[in-house]
Amino acid sequence: MNLYANKKGRKAKGFAVLLSLAMLLSLLGACSGGGGNSGGSQPADTKAETAGEGAGSENSPLKLSIMVPSFKTDLPDKNSPVLKELESYTNTDITMQFVPNSSYPDKMNITLASGQLPSIMVVDRTPSFINAARAGAFWELSPYLKDYPNLSQANDVVLNNSSIDGKLYGIYRARTLGRMGVTINKDWLEKVGMEPPKTIDEFYSMLKAFKEQDPDGNGKDDTYGLVVTKYAGPWDIMQVWFGAPNKWGVGEDGKLVPTHMTPEYKEALAFFRKLYEEGLVNEDFAVMDPAVWMDPLVNGQAGAVVDVADMARRIDGRMQDKAERETSYMSVHQAPVGPKGHRDMPTQGYSSMLAISKSAIKTEEELKRVLKFLDQINDPKMQLLLSYGMEGRHYEMKDGFLISTVTEADVALVKEYEAMNQMLMFIPQVLPPLEQTDVNKQIEEVYKANEAIIVANPAEPLVSQVYAQKGQQLDNIIADARIKYIVGQLDEKGLDEAIALWRSSGGDEYIAEINKLYEEANS
Repeated sequence: MNLYANKKGRKAKGFAVLLSLAMLLSLLGACSGGGGNSGGSQPADTKAETAGEGAGSENSPLKLSIMVPSFKTDLPDKNSPVLKELESYTNTDITMQFVPNSSYPDKMNITLASGQLPSIMVVDRTPSFINAARAGAFWELSPYLKDYPNLSQANDVVLNNSSIDGKLYGIYRARTLGRMGVTINKDWLEKVGMEPPKTIDEFYSMLKAFKEQDPDGNGKDDTYGLVVTKYAGPWDIMQVWFGAPNKWGVGEDGKLVPTHMTPEYKEALAFFRKLYEEGLVNEDFAVMDPAVWMDPLVNGQAGAVVDVADMARRIDGRMQDKAERETSYMSVHQAPVGPKGHRDMPTQGYSSMLAISKSAIKTEEELKRVLKFLDQINDPKMQLLLSYGMEGRHYEMKDGFLISTVTEADVALVKEYEAMNQMLMFIPQVLPPLEQTDVNKQIEEVYKANEAIIVANPAEPLVSQVYAQKGQQLDNIIADARIKYIVGQLDEKGLDEAIALWRSSGGDEYIAEINKLYEEANS
């Protein structure tokens, strides 16, 4: 059942509606670095309201513990002026728990199993979280959002996509829908005499040239094309280029089929294997920490990356820190056209959620104070503070554009706000535009152009009981088989056997249940 189907007279069910409304979401998208354009309604400034209700005196600071992922190791401590400003604005006393992004899923599962939960934690709709939510570990928030000026502006479709059994156990972190892109070293591309790739064949030729034609000009065989880490996102994105579904697709019989059971999936894996065999991708991808993902590009070892388009800004920024110049080092482009046309994988319209635990927040009175806090950090001032730090210290405004004044070398300054943006929901997103560099312009162009080519997942809002029980095991079977196939440890027969194991381990039940839910949602 769709809890939000009739809210304000709107219905949010079915593939067509999900896709068309999701397109609108892209105007509100927020990159993990906090960038993006202003869009949607203006959030209310809640600072003027009273400190709110909660445990203890109405005016006493609300004690909160918050667990979020981090992508670097130098992180804010209690003396951070950014954290202190946040606490002052929201009348809170906050203890931050930063967890390396590469190990966050494991830490989340361990934390859920322990029962000792922080007040607020970033969560995904994994089987472990679904089971914990159903068991009553987190507050159900559906009845409350309407009472808060910013949170009440949440998008109905994304709320539905992030719900469990029609209930909200977390508030989504909004993201640009058409966010993916191919980031390329401009100098290398010019050196090998190529244009940005328009097709998958051209993409392959570019990677091969980056490996074989000495694009850095040092006379050594020390470069390669594409850098990938143990984060599987790039493989997922590139599968869609080949025509594979975005997780689930609609077959000729109208039934939903998982992506790994399509011929296009196998075609994509054969391409990935070819990249690996020819040394066009780093051979340590299966164990490489995402925290150092950008290093090979910054250090001139690799020439391209497939991920969010705004990664181009971060890579270029680090290269500018090393050797500033007028022109950009990186360029970013849409996905190349594949055998089934021009396609790319979207985000879900959100990236994870902020859930409020019942073990730490025990009463409805406390819950309302926590929701007041979450509403306040959607205020324009807090979005800016947690994304970019403090004006005059970390950034400056010029002609209406935000210009960061810190570099990678300013470790102490960057540390003051690093990863604080991971608690932001951007409901709605209102940030000043970034300085109009070539890279920033290209990123916005890619975002906009991607709206026409993204491939929706028709099963996005569906919650499977089978997956809640067996999802981790099922996911591991396919993920392990994909890696082993790419590196040559499995042949096609072994890949087929892994898929057969997936089906016999609960996959067939999963397919049947998803199709039943899909049929009910579209009836």
